[in-house]
Amino acid sequence: MGRREDTDLDRELADLPPKLRWREWMRRIEAVLFASSAPVARDDLARIVGQGASVDLLIEDLAVDLEGRPYEVARVGAGWLLRTRPAYAPAIRAAADVGGQALNLAEFDLAVLAAIAFHQPISRDGLKDIFGREISRDLIGRLAERDLIGTGPREPRRGAPYTFVTTETFLAAFGMESLRDLPDLEQLDDAGLAAK
Repeated sequence: MGRREDTDLDRELADLPPKLRWREWMRRIEAVLFASSAPVARDDLARIVGQGASVDLLIEDLAVDLEGRPYEVARVGAGWLLRTRPAYAPAIRAAADVGGQALNLAEFDLAVLAAIAFHQPISRDGLKDIFGREISRDLIGRLAERDLIGTGPREPRRGAPYTFVTTETFLAAFGMESLRDLPDLEQLDDAGLAAK
């Protein structure tokens, strides 16, 4: 199902002086990011600004405009979202009901999620090799239900099992722009945080 093109939206704003036009485009991007529960792709944002307007530059200016505010523009995967700055997390937890948004994953669930993130694409057999035991379909299902993982390419071997990969939801949940933001495995090992 495609998105409906809104013919009532004046994208060009030709009647506004250039500075006000730019500011209005920034506000439109902010409004879309505010209303979206998932990262918004560049192509989607380009539908609300004038032809030839740089979404990247608009987002850069919006980020500067939001400095000193309790939320920021964050790049997640191929899109952007608005998120609360980490310094305000304790205030939000103290005053708002955000329990349903917490990951609340068991330690082993987090370990499996980390293994998938570091070794993706990885099959259940690959996870079994790492943990020395079978990883339950229920655990994989819980991670998939929360959209933290998805299916990757099938393994190129007999039976062609599915592999697992992390999602943009995973990146957003852990405050990462891309998988390049994962800690280096050698650094984790040096710190004694990586299991053999």
